[in-house]
Amino acid sequence: MSASSRVRPSGPPVPPGLVVIDKPDGMTSHDVVAKVRRILGTRKVGHAGTLDPMATGVLVLGIERATKLLGHLALDSKAYLSTIRLGSSTTTDDAEGEVLSTADASEVDEDAIRAGVAKLTGAIEQVPSAVSAVKIDGKRAYARVRAGEVVEIPARPVTVHRFDVLSVRREGEGVTELDVMVECSSGTYVRALARDLGADLGVGGHLAALRRTRVGPFDLRVAKTLEQLESAPGLSLDLDAAVSTAFPRREIAPREAVALSHGQRLAAGGLDGTYGVFGPDGHVVALAKDEGPIAKPLVVLTPSG
Repeated sequence: MSASSRVRPSGPPVPPGLVVIDKPDGMTSHDVVAKVRRILGTRKVGHAGTLDPMATGVLVLGIERATKLLGHLALDSKAYLSTIRLGSSTTTDDAEGEVLSTADASEVDEDAIRAGVAKLTGAIEQVPSAVSAVKIDGKRAYARVRAGEVVEIPARPVTVHRFDVLSVRREGEGVTELDVMVECSSGTYVRALARDLGADLGVGGHLAALRRTRVGPFDLRVAKTLEQLESAPGLSLDLDAAVSTAFPRREIAPREAVALSHGQRLAAGGLDGTYGVFGPDGHVVALAKDEGPIAKPLVVLTPSG
């Protein structure tokens, strides 16, 4: 084990909660987890969703007991600032791939660009990039591509809530770059939007830069760089604040809190979907979901004893 990957042995125990990292360019999500484990001195760190190495921005990490939240977080809405380069298509639909084709995009009409963007806004059918993490017959598409296979991924429904062109730059040498803002459902690939926009315009396109500004309710306002975390180790949101931010809130009486901490079921709370259940002391006890007349505990966060 390298020195950089060792967990720091000293210091007080880390409380449970979320750390929202502003991921730097060039690191995988796993690299970030390893770094945060070392900084906070715990191995109990997990991430919700991933970001490609070339992408920067919001990456949500669960710490200690808060890792139990990660599979329940509603991170189905995401926002990105990105740069699309028109004039070339690549094997990966982004700047890290090999160039497949080039065309002169220096004079692509802005009205045509905005018309192409409009076609890719709303409920659409999108074919993920061949090097995506989508599974084809149980194997990741990118693994099949690396093994030399030709991968055909079926289109799937996604929703692009917002696709705004912020600026159009003529970069010379047949290139036009677009700075865009995208808000979309989980499972949407922004690099596939870049690919499809370039194809619609007849000049090819790929993603040149990507920055995630929000995932679910968590945005850059609560994010820390790794350097900031290292200089002042700590949570972005403690367990109570994390659950309050991400889920509807239900307050219960002391006797109910004791019962729930033992994994017992309560009467239904009348809330839709997964919600946080808080005891009279203001601390979260569990995540629960109504099933008919009862509330089923999904994760007990404050166990008995």
